[in-house]
Amino acid sequence: MSFEFVEDVTSDLAFVARGPTPDAVFRAAGEALLAATLEEPEALREEVRRDLALAEPDLELLLLHYLNELVYLRDAESLLLRADRLDVAAGADARLAAELVGERIDRTRHRLLAEVKAATAHGLHVGRADDGWEARVTLDV
Repeated sequence: MSFEFVEDVTSDLAFVARGPTPDAVFRAAGEALLAATLEEPEALREEVRRDLALAEPDLELLLLHYLNELVYLRDAESLLLRADRLDVAAGADARLAAELVGERIDRTRHRLLAEVKAATAHGLHVGRADDGWEARVTLDV
C-alpha cells in the first residue's frame, strides 16, 4: 500500500494511491488525504471510533464518497480519522464497510496543513494496474 503526490495540477493537490487490492488502495487514499491535512499523521491517536457504510454504482464514485465523508467528518465534527478496518466490494454496486479511528482536532497538538475542501471527480480513476490496483485522485485545496 502506498501513495505519492503528483505535481502537474495547479491549485489542487493530486495523488496516486496503489495497493494489491481495492481495500488497500482505498486505505492508501485515506492516508494521502490525512497526510495532506495533518503534518504528522503517524501521531494521530485512536480515541474515537466511527463505523461507516457506503454504496455507489462504481469504485470511482465510492472512493469519491469515502474521501468526501472523511472531509465532512473533519469539517463538521472536527475529527481526524483513518481506516482501522476497511472492506471494499466491487460489482454491480460498489460497497464499503469501514471502522474509522482517530481523534478530535487539538490545535495545541495538531499542525494542520492544506485545508482540503473536497475530493473531486477531475481525473478520478480506480482500476487494475500492473502490480495490483491504482487510484488517481485530485483534492480541491
